[in-house]
Amino acid sequence: MKKIVLLLLLLGSFTSIAQNNPQDELGAWYMYGGTHKLSSKWYVKSLAHFRFFNIGDDLQQVLLRAGVNYKTSNSTSILLGYAYLNTDTTFGLDGGEFNEHRIYEDFYFGHKVSKLTFAHRFRLEHRFFETNTQHWIRYQLALSYPLSKNWSTYLYDEVFLNFEGDTYAQNWLGAGFKYKLSKALKLQLGYQQISVNGGAKFNRIQLGIALTTNHQKK
Repeated sequence: MKKIVLLLLLLGSFTSIAQNNPQDELGAWYMYGGTHKLSSKWYVKSLAHFRFFNIGDDLQQVLLRAGVNYKTSNSTSILLGYAYLNTDTTFGLDGGEFNEHRIYEDFYFGHKVSKLTFAHRFRLEHRFFETNTQHWIRYQLALSYPLSKNWSTYLYDEVFLNFEGDTYAQNWLGAGFKYKLSKALKLQLGYQQISVNGGAKFNRIQLGIALTTNHQKK
């Protein structure tokens, strides 16, 4: 319980920083991720993100994902999914919203070196806007390490490549901690820096919850 309180205090300190230094535009992502096991090989993945320009204020983007995952081996899997996004491109103003639909395909490969877990994810994204369609490639390398029975830490980097215009689009670099509440629930507190082609950088606090369910027939 003390560790959960510590997580909340840390989040509160980030909030104070953002309020005292609004020019820094420290934003926040509030995240849900679900893994729902149907059989030994088939899973359903679900995700919801509420992404804010500031912590708890000025909603920038809503992202909803759902996909079907097939485990091809103990270390590899593939996924086919759909995503819906509503994005507000303006900061501190109303308006500027647009909707986006995506179809995406993932290939995942994982392996371990001692207690350190490496996860590689290759993603093809097909983004459908009102006026055009774009095709992207994303590659993420994620590392995780257990600190105790319930605590773990993680680090990841993800690069985005666009088939249209400039090939390099952006990079996400993040790190944080996860706490296992039970077999079904985990909490996440992390930090992410988004670097966009052209030099812009955005700093985001991430607060998430992960749900794992098992629907196998017994």
